[in-house]
Amino acid sequence: MKPDTGLACEIRPSPNFNVRRIAGGPTMLLLHYTGMGSAESALRWLEDPVSEVSCHYVVDEDGRIVQMVREADRAWHAGQGSWHGVADVNSHSIGIEIVNPGHAGGCPDFCEPQIAAVIALASDILHRHPIPPERVLGHSDIAPARKQDPGEKFPWARLHAAGIGHFVQPAAIREGVALSEGETGPAVVSLQRKLAAYGYAVEPTGVFDAATRDVVIAFQRHFRPALVDGIADISTVETLDDLLAALKEREEPATS
Repeated sequence: MKPDTGLACEIRPSPNFNVRRIAGGPTMLLLHYTGMGSAESALRWLEDPVSEVSCHYVVDEDGRIVQMVREADRAWHAGQGSWHGVADVNSHSIGIEIVNPGHAGGCPDFCEPQIAAVIALASDILHRHPIPPERVLGHSDIAPARKQDPGEKFPWARLHAAGIGHFVQPAAIREGVALSEGETGPAVVSLQRKLAAYGYAVEPTGVFDAATRDVVIAFQRHFRPALVDGIADISTVETLDDLLAALKEREEPATS
């Protein structure tokens, strides 16, 4: 196995992969935390056939990058989930596992060398694959009911400043009208439609159910991490509006 990037310090081939089920290459970049105590324990699990999980890259706390699956192949890192109606996320994505014990381990900060390495690796991948900024995502974005990673401490704003991913300055948290689990009505439908328009898997039922709360939490973890509570307050909704507006502005052709 030859590395896809000169940034890889080591190759640890995983048997847990197959052929991508799409024509063309990856169109998504998915970031995870390992949820384990060390890089070695994560690497051993990801290369164990019994685990039936893998990823393309692992980034250690010291910034060391290990490649496990070729980018041309379908690594098994996403599991069940979807984005903009695409259910087979593994076929569409490249997966990066970042060594960090995660929520179960107390949510420690990511290490400085590690984030620098993630930025370098992501930039390298984006130069080689046509992945739009809004498709650089966290595991929790595509599987809100199951996953929390890479978590609210992951520095998405720093990646965006380096030209990676889609992000806006979160709206200020303040008192005002908010939507929470159990509420119903047109305002809930509007929220659900906006979340779905961005890419989240949520149905516009008009009922703020547990599934909608999970999506709001995932959104807050990525885009409004100062308060992750599953309540769609003014700050959450305004941040979502700003993200959608920024996407629309980018997609509209320039006029003279």
